[in-house]
Amino acid sequence: MIMINGICLKNAIISGANNISKNKSAIDDLNIFPVPDGDTGTNMSMTINSSVAMLKELDCEDVATVAQKTASALLRGARGNSGVILSLIFRGFSVGLKDKQTADGSDLVHALGAGVEAAYKAVMKPTEGTILTVARMAYEAGNVLIATENDPVLVWETMVTAANEALELTPELLPVLKKANVVDAGGKGLCTIFEGMLSVFRDGEIIEYAQSEEEKKKTDDDYFRSAAAQFDGDITYTYCTEFIVGRDPEIHKDAQELRDFLQTIGDCVVVVDDEEIVKVHVHTENPGYALQEGLTYGQLLTVKVENMKEQHRKAAEAEAKVQAEKEAEEAAKLEVQEPVDDIGFVAVAAGEGLVELFKDCGCSHVVSGGQSMNPSTEDILRAVLATPAKKVVVLPNNKNIIMAAEQTIPLVGDREVIIIPTKTIPQGLSALLAYDPELDSGIAVDIMREAYLGVQTGLVTFAARDSDFGVGIHKIKENDIIGLENGKLTVNEKDVVKATLKLTKSLVSRDSSFITVISGEDVTQEQADKVVESLTAKYGKDMDITYVNGGQPVYYFIISVE
Repeated sequence: MIMINGICLKNAIISGANNISKNKSAIDDLNIFPVPDGDTGTNMSMTINSSVAMLKELDCEDVATVAQKTASALLRGARGNSGVILSLIFRGFSVGLKDKQTADGSDLVHALGAGVEAAYKAVMKPTEGTILTVARMAYEAGNVLIATENDPVLVWETMVTAANEALELTPELLPVLKKANVVDAGGKGLCTIFEGMLSVFRDGEIIEYAQSEEEKKKTDDDYFRSAAAQFDGDITYTYCTEFIVGRDPEIHKDAQELRDFLQTIGDCVVVVDDEEIVKVHVHTENPGYALQEGLTYGQLLTVKVENMKEQHRKAAEAEAKVQAEKEAEEAAKLEVQEPVDDIGFVAVAAGEGLVELFKDCGCSHVVSGGQSMNPSTEDILRAVLATPAKKVVVLPNNKNIIMAAEQTIPLVGDREVIIIPTKTIPQGLSALLAYDPELDSGIAVDIMREAYLGVQTGLVTFAARDSDFGVGIHKIKENDIIGLENGKLTVNEKDVVKATLKLTKSLVSRDSSFITVISGEDVTQEQADKVVESLTAKYGKDMDITYVNGGQPVYYFIISVE
């Protein structure tokens, strides 16, 4: 029986990443809802590809190291709910293969089982007929087989077969899939990755795929440097000091002690640790003190010390030659900030007007993203670290971003991250406007949680594909104008203004007092004026009508009714 070693597992994961990259468009097209989303394949591809660059450089014989480093990279690169679930499944491999040089069939099954358990726990209301079902049934088939067979190739082949069989069952478990005559997109993505891995386990062949530059994601080390070591502004301390300590297994010290010490000798402290290493970034006048303290945890593996004042001087000399676009780009970089304020806010939004609106309402940073543009856990983490607050409240403003935001919580050690699970832009704005700085921060956050639940949200967009989903009266054709009432598709029109007015009417009730109209980047001023004038004529005597030029993509209008 051939065992799976680290090199084989590494190549298998790369092969799985390549396979879903080749097929991501077809997986995207499985989306049954006609809104311009359909990004499951893209999100899963970007998530697993966040580990590929690191894996290609990794020279390691043991499966434990490969699994651990892959899990770490996927966690930071996770995008969308499907990407987060995928990262949790591979986190199971890190747990199940811990301390192992090689893996047999039983090891692979137990590793997948740990991932399935973590994924089910992470989802508030697990739905069968999704990627969860596919992963679970694959594990169950493997668990039965290992009672009589322990060959890792045969076991993995059996689990791949079971995963594909489970995928074919998803339409029977979810009526909406059956109606659309498609299988679950997330489940298909997982099968595609598992099949790519099987190509290596069974045949020794890596499925090839040529990544474009845009698809290549940053490694964990790239993330750490960009999140922690970017500098812009007045220099308090001279030396930017970064180092990695390999933990001594005989030394049992909490990394929080190191973090506390570094904060006494510098600023911009970031300490990220796991069972094997401690990664450190600090601005200080005494790099030696930082390194000496790091040595109390184990041996120094890498050290990097840069004179920021000298760098700043050279940068100033060349400043006149820098183009205006690059200056703006540099100013937009997120620098780690000390958590000195009591509370701060981060939101996710797209569109110049909406970004400015969230900032005007108190957000320190607005992460670019939304429908069909899901930011990664890493993107949100950078914004959290750049917010100078002990408590950072994150408003995802999209149901497919909530899980990625939640993954930042265990990655931050020097501040508390609070996720308010807002699913729409109006919910995020309502929560933010409900914040009262005069109250205790805990009570103020509770009020924010209550406030967003009372908001009615309407979204006007276009049909990205033919469908008979939702409205049920007429079949929806590609490029029709559609309206979603709190996520439910209720309007199908040919005209943007008519669709918006019809949708708003269905949102308004006797208790409504406020209507906010947010126009998108593809709306003309004439269309916006017609909507506002019509709503003012109909509701202006009893309600406050507010108009915002949000500039958001995808949605012609976002309507908020409270």
